[in-house]
Amino acid sequence: MAKVAVAEDTVAIAFNAWERIWTRRSEVSVPLAGIVRVACVDAPLRVARGGHRGLVVSGLTKIGVWGVLRGPRQLVSVRRGPGLHLTLNRGVTGDDFDEIVVSHPNAARLTERIRQAAGART
Repeated sequence: MAKVAVAEDTVAIAFNAWERIWTRRSEVSVPLAGIVRVACVDAPLRVARGGHRGLVVSGLTKIGVWGVLRGPRQLVSVRRGPGLHLTLNRGVTGDDFDEIVVSHPNAARLTERIRQAAGART
């Protein structure tokens, strides 16, 4: 499972060895200023949609990049259980993704920490 750390001005997501294969990156760092919206989702598997490049085990896990052909481009590492859904401003983040969706057992608490760190503007 990806590790999420909230710092003073960034949210850092580090992927484990298995996730790195499918996301093609070991980590991603998002400036708080680039986060448009943050939400805790109960079913993160449903959030990933569209054409994809990655791993799908139906009903269990999705890891990789979704929205490859059209729609919002999503960096995804999710399993059953709660998840964190970040909507991003590409112009600020300078990355290729409109959204990041990751599973985390404390997604609700992380959502609040990110909102507080961002000054409640998300």
